[in-house]
Amino acid sequence: MSVLTTHNLSVAYQEDATPIIADVNLTIDAGTFNLLIGPSGSGKSTLLKSLAGLYPEFGGYLTGDIRLQGQNINDLTIIERVKKVALLFQNPSEQFAMTTPFDELVFTLENLQTPPAEIENRALAALEFVGISNFKHQNIQTLSGGEAQKVALAICLAMDSDIILLDEPFASVDPTARLELLEKLQQLQQAGRTIIISDHDLAGYADIITKMYTIEGTNLVQVTDPTSYFAKFTPTPATFQPVTTASVFELNQLSFKTGTRTLLQAISLPIAQEKFTLITGPNGVGKSTFFTALTRLKAYDGQISYLGTDIQKIKLPKYVREVALVFQHAEQQYLKMTVMDEIELSLKHALHPDLWTTAKIDATLDQLNMATLKEHVVYQLSGGQKKKLQILLMLIIGTPVLLFDEPLAGLDLASVQTIFALLTTTAAAQKQTILMISHQLSGVTQYFDHHLIFDNQTLTYEVH
Repeated sequence: MSVLTTHNLSVAYQEDATPIIADVNLTIDAGTFNLLIGPSGSGKSTLLKSLAGLYPEFGGYLTGDIRLQGQNINDLTIIERVKKVALLFQNPSEQFAMTTPFDELVFTLENLQTPPAEIENRALAALEFVGISNFKHQNIQTLSGGEAQKVALAICLAMDSDIILLDEPFASVDPTARLELLEKLQQLQQAGRTIIISDHDLAGYADIITKMYTIEGTNLVQVTDPTSYFAKFTPTPATFQPVTTASVFELNQLSFKTGTRTLLQAISLPIAQEKFTLITGPNGVGKSTFFTALTRLKAYDGQISYLGTDIQKIKLPKYVREVALVFQHAEQQYLKMTVMDEIELSLKHALHPDLWTTAKIDATLDQLNMATLKEHVVYQLSGGQKKKLQILLMLIIGTPVLLFDEPLAGLDLASVQTIFALLTTTAAAQKQTILMISHQLSGVTQYFDHHLIFDNQTLTYEVH
C-alpha cells in the first residue's frame, strides 16, 4: 500500500525559472526504507522539503501534486500534515527554538496539541531512543554537531509521524554512532514507519534499504542495481606517519574543560607544518573545542606554541592572519549576499593574490561545478554548495594554517575528490598546513600525512 505519491512534480526557486527537479512521479510504499542519492546541489533537499509540504508555502514554485495516504497535501492542515510526515533538516540548528533538548521536544509536542499527560514520557522516550538522555538539560548551543543531529532526530521520532524524511542526518555523526542510528531507523521501519533518507555516504545501507533513487539532471530515477554504488564506500587501508618534520604547533601539557567536564587531560605533542593532519573521534569528545583552543577562542591550561612562540604572546590581529578556523556551519562564515560578493571580499584579504587571477577563479568555480552560480544568493545554495564555496573562500585568503571542522558534510564522493584535489594543489602552492576534523572517511584517508585520534580525554597519533 502506498503512503506517498507524486504526480508530475516540478519545483523551481523562481517563477518561470528552470526547475530544480522536474516531472517526478514517485510511489513510496508503507513500511519501506528508501535511500535518495545524487550530486551536491542536484535537488535532494528540495525534493524532501516539497514532500514535507514546505514548498510552495515557504518559498519556491511547485507544479504537479503530492498525496499523503491518498490525500492531497494542500488539503491538510499543518498539524494533520505533520502527523503524517516529519522532516529532519540538513542543518539541525535551523529547527531549534528552545534552549535544551528536553525543552525543544516539549515545545514540539505542545505545538502538535499532544495531551499534556503524554508529553514528558514521549520526549524522554525519544531522547533515550537516540542515546542522548544524558544531555537532555544541556544548552543546545554547547552540543557538538553530531549531538545536535541526534536531538533533531529525536524530535522527528517524538512527532510519531507515519513518514520520516531525513536530509543528511549523519553528516556530523561519528561512524559508530552512525551505524547505531541506522539500526534504530531500521527498527522504526520494521515497526511500520516509512523512511526516506538522503545521504552522500552510503556506508551501512546495503543490507537495509528497500529502494534506492538518484537524481540525474532534473529527474528522479530508481537505481535498479545499487551494488556498484556501495562498493565505492568500502574502507581502504591508510598509512600514517609519525611527526618527524618541523612542527607548526607544539602542545605542552595542554588540557581544557567545558563547564566542570574535562574534555582533554594534559597532553604534549607536535603538529607538523605544511602537512595534512586528520582528527577523528566520537561525537562530543572535544574535537571542535580543540580547534577553538588553537584559535584562542577557548580558555585552556598548559601551553600552545605556534612556530616556537606561545600563542598568548602573539598579538591577536597578527595571529588571526596566521591561523584560521573554517566553521562547521558554512553560513557562519558568510558576510556578503552573493557568491561573487563573497569571493571579491576574500580577494581583498588574499595573502597570495597573484595566484588567484580571474581565470583561476573561473576555472576553480567550474571545477567545483559552481560556474553558473556567481550571482546566486549564498543562503540559497545547497548544503554541499555552501561547503564548497566556504572552502574556496578560505583558500583564497590563504592563511598559513587552516583548521577545517567537518568540511565534507553534505558533499557527494565526486565532490569530496574534487575538494581534495583543490586542497592539495593550493596548500602546496601557498605552503599551508591543513588540520581537518572529519567523520567522512570514505575515499579521503590517503590524502593525510598524520592521524590524531581524540578519545578518552586524550589525543593520540595513529602510526602504521
